Amino acid sequence: MNVLTNPKTEKTKVFFQKHLPCFGLTFLLFFNALITNAQPVQWASKVLGFSSERTDPTNQGLEFRASQILGAPSKLPQTGDSKAAWSSAGADTNGDEWIKVGFERPTRIKQVSIAENYNPGAIIRVFAYDSTDVEHLIHENTEETPKMQGRMWNIVIPQTPYAVHAIKIVMTPSRIPGFNQIDAIGISENKTPYEAKINLAKNLPKEIIKENLGKGVNSKTGEVAPIISPDGKTLFFTRIGHEGNVGKLKKQDVWLSKIQPDGTWGTAENVQAPINTEEDNAVTSISADGKTIFLLNVYVPNGLLLAGLSKSKRAMNGWEFPKEVKINDYYNSGLFTEFSMALNGKVLVMTCKRKDTRGGKDLYVSFLNDNGTWSKPLNMGGDINTVEDESGPFIAADSKTIYFSTSGFPGYGDSDIFVSRRLDSSWTKWSQPENIGPLINTPKWDGFFTIPASGEYAYLSSVERSIGAEDIFRIKLFPSIKPEPVAIISGTVLNAFDKKPIAADVLLEVINDTTFKDKKDNIVSEFDPETGEYKFVVPLKKNYSLSATKKGFLALSDNIDLTKDNRFREIRRNINLLPIKEGQTIVLNNLFFNQSKYEILPPSYPELNRIIALMKEYPNMEVMIGGHTDGSDDDLMLNVKLSQDRANEVKKYLVEVGGIDASHIQTKGWGPSRPVASNATEETRKKNRRVEFSILKL
Repeated sequence: MNVLTNPKTEKTKVFFQKHLPCFGLTFLLFFNALITNAQPVQWASKVLGFSSERTDPTNQGLEFRASQILGAPSKLPQTGDSKAAWSSAGADTNGDEWIKVGFERPTRIKQVSIAENYNPGAIIRVFAYDSTDVEHLIHENTEETPKMQGRMWNIVIPQTPYAVHAIKIVMTPSRIPGFNQIDAIGISENKTPYEAKINLAKNLPKEIIKENLGKGVNSKTGEVAPIISPDGKTLFFTRIGHEGNVGKLKKQDVWLSKIQPDGTWGTAENVQAPINTEEDNAVTSISADGKTIFLLNVYVPNGLLLAGLSKSKRAMNGWEFPKEVKINDYYNSGLFTEFSMALNGKVLVMTCKRKDTRGGKDLYVSFLNDNGTWSKPLNMGGDINTVEDESGPFIAADSKTIYFSTSGFPGYGDSDIFVSRRLDSSWTKWSQPENIGPLINTPKWDGFFTIPASGEYAYLSSVERSIGAEDIFRIKLFPSIKPEPVAIISGTVLNAFDKKPIAADVLLEVINDTTFKDKKDNIVSEFDPETGEYKFVVPLKKNYSLSATKKGFLALSDNIDLTKDNRFREIRRNINLLPIKEGQTIVLNNLFFNQSKYEILPPSYPELNRIIALMKEYPNMEVMIGGHTDGSDDDLMLNVKLSQDRANEVKKYLVEVGGIDASHIQTKGWGPSRPVASNATEETRKKNRRVEFSILKL
């Protein structure tokens, strides 16, 4: 079972792991982190040899290994102990220890920069190697040992007459008590001292206001792990030790609050059973329509909780008993885990410790299988995973932007919040994580961002200016850390005759120039008139087909073109269903042709495939395909011919691709003779350019 834990006291708990305050961040290093580095530094890219590396039976990953010396500093400008640094096997030993590293681009150097993040001063000699691997002593350390926890040690030398291929450092551990740690080794062509820095998000604001959500949400006990619904109207969170919690021990319960018309948050309510039990409970994600919540742990009917993930749907009488989300080959050898579900319902991000984990918890991704299970967790790669714990992941509504916490990259405290962007569809390639800045991150553990689809605010827990223990706050997001804008498409499914809501499956498909062999972008949502509307959260810059399916009904499909949108939008579209009977006519809104052409374009195939499925369901059905044009062209005969050709092409597709009996399909080209709108503007003329599907006989 996984629980929520806390940084402040033994009695309060923070989400999933104990967080200790961090020490050793000096004002000078903080200042250095904020200034721009004036020189390029080339960091070591490969380990060529070493005397030893520290191992720990409790750590089965890459903690303290020689490979941790590669790349830019993972700890500095913050100093102190870090698993993301090389440490030799022994502490305080008299014999020498050494490590040799290589560089991608050999260069004549004037400086060597060594990130001694913990217990500096043990290095006694530095060697450089030329292209023939001849060793050159470039520095011998005769200085007194420094009285500091860590430092960036810049060794300036006369420019080498040879291009440096490798650097070797030799140290005597007995010079400094305790383990010595080296975070990184770099070389430079100039003498400007390298100053360690934090990779900050761009254009940080000068001020950020943390707005306490007030007494409706926050209490004297701890409120942690907020999860905001995509529409920004409902907030789930966990209360710890509150008198309103269920059970004798009042452990951790899920509560919710709804936003009020005046913008304030209403008095929170305990979600009650079956979500809350005697054990520790927490929501990890919410579906796009807000009708399904994903919960930490697997719920067992006897009241116990097992490690894993569950989901519960909202019904008329409350939340259903949580059902297990089955993840193939799921295990976690660590103590804690977290989950974040993408709003398309097809991608699940989690943190856990597995055989291929680098150190503590890594970020993993799992994909929805056709049978409803989830694929084996896939490590999300070294771009965002470190040997330290990664925790608190949140996948934004754009399904491209991830927020997570770690101490494996330079930061301000115990663990900071970072943002990264997905670079491809593998979910293993990410942009360099950016620290979201000291106005949000603190010397303590920071994490658990949650952002609605609008991208306007982020919600988080904090002890600063809290009512009691941790409180829920919100901050206004600044542009450089916002996810890409999306749209919320919502509505109801109606019987076209009586306009009453009717239960149906709603399908949203991406329209593009492919043949639709890849359906990973398609989303299906259940519409239940008793529990609310259907709702999708989708990326902009795409064209969508919206339809619904219900046995015995025809769906009037809709086209939602967001290819030219660049700001968050909320779109309301009701879907009308027509009872299947003789005489019914629908417009094929997602049928596409080039201007004045009759060849069917590939984005039309899903619409036509739905017609094929319908006619196979009703094998005796006979239909009329009617083509129509606008009246903008004076050549009536050309328009009639074009409309007839388009109707014929639809028939051809239904027969040749779908195997429909040709004798069951009639066609008619009406030209501009049956307009449904004015021809005065281009927008209204579009409505007249259409193909209709009419049922002649069942």
